Amino acid sequence: MTNTTDAAPVRTGYAPVNGLNMYYEIHGEGQPLVLLHGAFSAIGTSFKNVLPGLAKARQLIGLEMQAHGRTADIDRPLSPEQMGEDTVAAVEHLGIEQADFFGYSMGSDVALHVVLRHPDMVRKLVLASATYTLSGVHPGLMDGLAEIKPEMMFGSPWHEEYLRIAPRPEDFTVLFEKKTQMDRELKDFSAEEISAITAPTLLIIGDSDLVRPEHAVEMFRLLGGGVFGDTPAGLPASQLAVLPGTSHVTLVDRAELLLAIIPPFLDAPVPQAG
Repeated sequence: MTNTTDAAPVRTGYAPVNGLNMYYEIHGEGQPLVLLHGAFSAIGTSFKNVLPGLAKARQLIGLEMQAHGRTADIDRPLSPEQMGEDTVAAVEHLGIEQADFFGYSMGSDVALHVVLRHPDMVRKLVLASATYTLSGVHPGLMDGLAEIKPEMMFGSPWHEEYLRIAPRPEDFTVLFEKKTQMDRELKDFSAEEISAITAPTLLIIGDSDLVRPEHAVEMFRLLGGGVFGDTPAGLPASQLAVLPGTSHVTLVDRAELLLAIIPPFLDAPVPQAG
């Protein structure tokens, strides 16, 4: 299916992967950039503000995970590991051997699973609101999120989007229950795993995000950052951006800052190994 918008041509469809019919949409042309949305979200709520700007010089592949957006749920639990494998299968289904990946919140966790299990598929990473251990989240926050009930989200932008585009709008409570169970079973990445990532990585957080700033700096150091750049060795391949006056939810609204940071990072040559 092909539609034309003011921003760019859009091709949409469903990729049959791992028993799932996974929704995708493609904007623009050029170096592929895979968009991985946040929890309870979809391509629209996570990326609508940056999508037109990013699509000007690259091909965007937006994917919607199991039970999210236009991708119907199937009879299996939610897990970032499985969503990572679904993502890889969808990208391969579209005939793409290597791409850049931009994950937000839950999507950044999915992107980490992709790069660690399938490093050759990932050219560069953009991780917004990413943690590699649960200790990276402000103390007590995950406990508070566990107390939220699905009806507390009724009327929110995420719930309204779900009712508008989900194939079974009545399944929002099922998604909520599966996501809550997934949170209980989340596993940390090790420092060694993060240090082993060779793809240049841009970490982005809000200064009032759910991610502790100290954790973002710690993760940046594991990726080779946090060094003195005015030496013959120069700047590290990875970067860290802290957006001022920005919370977890509002990070995706800061298009003017994100579009000033992300395209130059992606456009820079990939450093040669060794």
